[in-house]
Amino acid sequence: MRHGGGSRNRITRRGLVTAALGLGLAGCAKFSLLPRGVSNLYTLTPKSTFSEALPTVRWQLVIEEPLAGGGLDTARIATSPDPTSLNYFADSRWTERAPKMIQTLLVESFENTGRIVAVGRQAIGLRSDYNLKTEMREFQAESFGDRGRVVRVRINAKLVRQPKQFIIASRSFEAVQPVAGVGMAAVVVAFDNALGAVLKGIVQWTLRHGEADNRRS
Repeated sequence: MRHGGGSRNRITRRGLVTAALGLGLAGCAKFSLLPRGVSNLYTLTPKSTFSEALPTVRWQLVIEEPLAGGGLDTARIATSPDPTSLNYFADSRWTERAPKMIQTLLVESFENTGRIVAVGRQAIGLRSDYNLKTEMREFQAESFGDRGRVVRVRINAKLVRQPKQFIIASRSFEAVQPVAGVGMAAVVVAFDNALGAVLKGIVQWTLRHGEADNRRS
């Protein structure tokens, strides 16, 4: 998890279990799905470790805000008790809408590679050589099946060459992470690990496919 602010203000994974934006975790072990008053706020961390074989690229990339279905386009933290239901943890929320949070984490993860000239959000007006379009397919804790409680993250990515909007590559990235422990902190750690694996996959895939296409152009 990331404690507010930018990547410089990260807390350790141990601190991640004991802190949530300055709010105590008392009562977070409750998994009631009924809405109540004040929420504890959580955020996740960008990736910072990548393959040393990644190319250094000189093209510019815009990260569009991920698309998401209505159930996931929210700051509420989703949980599925069965394959056809989607509920939310009470008293616990992301610091912003999940698609916006993931967009920020993607930008920071690309920056952390040190292998790309310029990367930014669509909103800053960066003139891009490529756009990364993503769609959140899964972003929830699950409590059914034979794995016990897990977090599942699945994001579809499309790399689009500008300005003609030509899709040069498309792939889905998925990670399933067991929830190791009880309480909301353990659930959020599992979200952080699962999303981290997906972010790493998307970043490395994008740089490799974008550079291969750029060299052919």
